[in-house]
Order: sequence, then C-alpha cells, then structure tokens
Amino acid sequence: MTTSPQHVLSDLKVLDFTRALAGPTCTRMMAELGATVIKVESAPAGDMTRQISHIRNPRSLYYVQQNLGKKSLCVDLRDPRGMALVSALIPQVDVVVENFGPGVMEKRGLAWTDLKEINPALIMASISAYGRESPLSHKTGYDWVAQAFAGIMHMTGYADGPPMPAGLSMADVSSGVHAFSAIGYALFHRLRTGIGQWIDIAMVDSLFHMFEIPVQAHTLSKGAYVPHRAGSSHPLVAPFAVFKGPTGFLVILALQLQWRGLCEAMGRLDLEHDPRFATSNVRAANQQELTPIIEEWLTHFASTDEVLERLEQFRVPSAPVLSPVDAIHHPYFRARGTVRDIVDPVLGQFSIPGFPLHFSAQPDLPDLVAPLLGEHNQQVLGEMLGYDASQVAALTAKGVLLQGDR
Repeated sequence: MTTSPQHVLSDLKVLDFTRALAGPTCTRMMAELGATVIKVESAPAGDMTRQISHIRNPRSLYYVQQNLGKKSLCVDLRDPRGMALVSALIPQVDVVVENFGPGVMEKRGLAWTDLKEINPALIMASISAYGRESPLSHKTGYDWVAQAFAGIMHMTGYADGPPMPAGLSMADVSSGVHAFSAIGYALFHRLRTGIGQWIDIAMVDSLFHMFEIPVQAHTLSKGAYVPHRAGSSHPLVAPFAVFKGPTGFLVILALQLQWRGLCEAMGRLDLEHDPRFATSNVRAANQQELTPIIEEWLTHFASTDEVLERLEQFRVPSAPVLSPVDAIHHPYFRARGTVRDIVDPVLGQFSIPGFPLHFSAQPDLPDLVAPLLGEHNQQVLGEMLGYDASQVAALTAKGVLLQGDR
C-alpha cells in the first residue's frame, strides 16, 4: 500500500510575528512547505504592507505574495486580553519568528528569555537590521540601510560614480532565507536533542556573507588591494563583463578554461597566446585593449541571440540581460516554476516568483491563498485553544480581535 508523500514541514506549527518583507519571506517559505503558519497581525491595520501596492482595489499585491498560505489572527496587542491569547499559543507551536524593532518583543513579554520558560523546546528566530545581540542592536534599519552598512552599496555602480543600491530588496529577502535555513537546522538539532534555541539573524550579516574576494584579498594583501565598485566589468577577471550586443545587452564570462573557446568563437585564435591576454590576470590588466576587440566582433551579428548561439557552440558562459518582464515570458522560468500564476479570490490571477527549492519527495506545492485580515481568528483560537464561536464573537465585540475584508 502506497501513501501520498507529506510536505516537508507538515504538522509543524509556526507563530509568525513578522511584517513587511524579511520576516514574511521566512515564514512564507515555511508555509509553502506545508507548515501551519499563524500570522499574528496587530489590530487595527495588521501588517504594514496591507497599506501599499494597490492596483485594482484595496487588496495589497505585496501582502498577498509574501503571505501565501498563512492564517491571519488579528489581535489588539496593546490589550492585556490580546496578549493573553498570544501567550497561550506559545506552548502549542514549534517555531516563533519575529522582525520587530528594537525592544518591542521585550516590552510585550515575548522575548526569547520569556518564551523559553513557557516552551523549552521552542525554536525562535529574530530578524533585524543589526542583530539582537550586537553593539548596534538599538538601531532600526531597512534594506537600503543594510546594503549601505554591509559594504554592498559601495561595490555597486561605476568606478567614478556614486554608490548605488541594488534594484531589489536583497537584504530583506536574503536575511529571510538565512532565517529559513537556520530554523531547519535548529529543528534537526531539536530532533536529536529535544532542545530548543534562539536564532539571531541580522540583515547586515546576511549581506556581508556574500563577499568573496573583497575581504580576503584586502586582508591577505595587507591593504594593498582595496575593493571598489567597477561598473559593468569585473576588476580582476576578463572578459567578465556586460557587453552591448546588436539587439540587447549580454554577459560574457570566460575564465581560463573558457578562454580558448571564446577565441575560437570569435575566429581569433591568435589572441589565445597573445602576451596581453594569455592569462586571466593579464587580461584583467589589459581590459581596455581586450574589450574593444570583443565589442567589434559583436557588430558582425544581426542579433544578440545569434551571438549567444555562437558562444554556446563553444561552451562560453554567457546570457542575455533579461528584464523582469522578459523573465515572466521566458520558457525557462515557466518550465522551472520560477514564475508561477496564482489566483487570489479578491484580485484574480497574476504572476509572482515561484518557490526556488525543489525536493524529490515533496508533493506539488498547494494552491495557497493569502489571508484576509483576521480571517482565521475563529479557526486558530478554536483549534488551538478550544474557544467556541461565542467566545470569539465576544472578544471581537470588545475589540480584542478584529476581522477585515482585505
């Protein structure tokens, strides 16, 4: 007899105090893998992102994408009765995730030191700009603040221009994914030991973790190598750059193993052992001579697609520079589920980024829907605390609970 495969996180219960993007990224990924995620939203407005990204009506696209599959419990956290409800849920869950500002969880009696006394097996993850245990834990911060402080912004842009932020929320999403992965390993540790623990994730740390050459090269060279933004070409490897093709931009990346292939693709085997270009370091030092040669070769093609086909014949790593709109319609993104369509009961059908992880034993992702504000008050309190409809109605009438239509 065969049984249907379970989702990776089936039966896991998560209490979600997150808002905006970093925290919701973490808990949304858990919901996608089958966890029961109870999103605690502060009455009366709920998650701040419910107020933005309105196109067709007051329902927020931003909120929908980041909160698929979660259950909304909208509680007045300023009311002691609301806090009592939340505290009563702590022993019923496996994981708590929060990304409030400094001191908020402590003020509400929901810091790790409080929760571990209630539920010693609990896994708790806190996501913040600078970390909770940190010399800068008192500071608030958002994505661009983290990009600036982590050194990422310094490395983005042209060499003679100002630092530039990345055109997407990389600090928020990266820290959310870091928290997601850390929670998985903490659960594995608990499975072996029975011990819960607290996870302290900083957006700055998550971004700084991305550095490869800048930190190691500067320290090993005793400061001789000073990392700096270099625009659309790599300062230490060539060709490793963005080029303007006949009908669009493309990236060409040829390390030493691919250098001969590029020379063959260009019909310029004479360049392979040219003293100016023979090794990666020398090519990088002579980019001002190499780049015009490649740019001139590109002019002989009718389209950028033809260039890419030629480079593929010789196994030279390359790709078109796609816009998000290009990606939405590209067959790769559709085939991988990297772009997927969802149907929201209020907004209708639209596309969002798909789930990035693929498991052989994981069943297909369910068709998840983001909750209306307080939509699951009755379900959560009934199933987890035994409240009946009259008790929930009474708390709603007193303003302890709130339910909205978007």
